[in-house]
Amino acid sequence: MSAYDPLAADPLPGQVPPAATVPVAFESGGVDLFGVLHVPGGPGPHPVVVLLHGFPGNERNFDLAHAFSRAGFAALVCHYRGSWGVGGSWSWSNVLADAARLAEGVREDAFAAAHRLDPARVALVGHSLGGFAALHVAAADSGVRAVASVAGFDFGAVGLRIRADDAVRAAYVDGFGGDSLRPLAGTSSKALVDEMAANADAWGLTTLAPMLADRPVLLLAGERDTVAPPAAHFAPLVEAYGAQVKALEHRLFPTDHAFADHRVALARTLLAFLEHALGEGG
Repeated sequence: MSAYDPLAADPLPGQVPPAATVPVAFESGGVDLFGVLHVPGGPGPHPVVVLLHGFPGNERNFDLAHAFSRAGFAALVCHYRGSWGVGGSWSWSNVLADAARLAEGVREDAFAAAHRLDPARVALVGHSLGGFAALHVAAADSGVRAVASVAGFDFGAVGLRIRADDAVRAAYVDGFGGDSLRPLAGTSSKALVDEMAANADAWGLTTLAPMLADRPVLLLAGERDTVAPPAAHFAPLVEAYGAQVKALEHRLFPTDHAFADHRVALARTLLAFLEHALGEGG
């Protein structure tokens, strides 16, 4: 990393074109996914980070998006369908499809040219549900050059537990209810839990290791995470990926699910990973 610190200072003035925050939309499943693209200053072409938020999207990681942009990485933040006023219905399957569409959309010739992006240098960074989606999309899309999962939630592993134990099912139905559903359309806590159980065999994260073996992968977790406890959601991935993913990095932080008291450390860790995986931003 150069002497310039994107977490402590704004870029030097005079960049042409200047940095910009641009509203964008991508069609997915017949609806428009609304988002914001943080474009760095300068001619580019800029490497791109697609930031995938968790459930239901209260934390959208704009602090990371701005830090990435100051460091020369374009950063996209979008809502999934069925959430926060976006059309369509919310489901875990739709989240996976929407995340795949975003990874594809930033590489389309017209979009990349309009925003000075480098379609050959695209990374996915996801938190919680977003980490789950990032790993699945990267595994299926060889055009994604690197992937990072922050407090990733293994819906496959939990789905298997739900199938096996009615008390676990009931706890998750209760946990996904209440205020978490208010920003979401077309779903219920029971529907979300049923979908997890139905797709458990296909959604396990440990099985993705062979598809990610040739690309940089970063796994991060919090010791105090009660949503995705690291013993169940992080340690099995470290073990499975460690045997097959050549460029695996992993780290456990003394923090919670949201990395609430480690946001700067999180940003620095992600930036170091992105610079190694994509090259320095420009």
